[in-house]
Amino acid sequence: MIASVRGEVLEIALDHTVIEAAGIGYRLNVTPATLSTLTRGEETRLYTAMIVREDSMTLYGFADTEARDLFGLLQTVSGVGPRLAMAVLAVLEPEALRKALAESNVAALTRVPGIGKRGAERMVVELRDKVNLVPVQSGPPGTPAPVITPVREQVVEALTGLGFPAKQAEQAIDAVLAEQPAADTSVGLRAALNLLGKNR
Repeated sequence: MIASVRGEVLEIALDHTVIEAAGIGYRLNVTPATLSTLTRGEETRLYTAMIVREDSMTLYGFADTEARDLFGLLQTVSGVGPRLAMAVLAVLEPEALRKALAESNVAALTRVPGIGKRGAERMVVELRDKVNLVPVQSGPPGTPAPVITPVREQVVEALTGLGFPAKQAEQAIDAVLAEQPAADTSVGLRAALNLLGKNR
């Protein structure tokens, strides 16, 4: 079982990359979000899932272990294979997928090509409780995951309500809480707004 591949990026295509490790070029199917983090000629490490079929052996690459674990979890739903699981992760980033499942947001899941209303409902029923067992990871491998606290959630909600993109809101409050772990919601919101104002 190949769990990760580290080496030089030889090729970047629409849905896959080729990484050379120890003289062997590995073709990994990846999502557009993962592709956007790669640069030809630079070294990278991708976490992998290997799917072995009678007629093929396919590697799927992920920027972090959370996405890889969610990829495996999605395939526990009947009717969801590797290709559809990758399509889900291409449309919904791990956090958005968790949120859609937790909130039974069938509409978000049906945005994925190949998933209809019934399939989305099945996903919600089968994965709603299991998805919380997958550890959250944010940022490059080796960086600590953000702590999900009521203050963080409330500030993100307030900032997205003001029109900031969720990702930007999360990065801002994470930066604030890293410096002021004891900040309450109003202090966190003010500091995050201040930070976002500087970045605009």
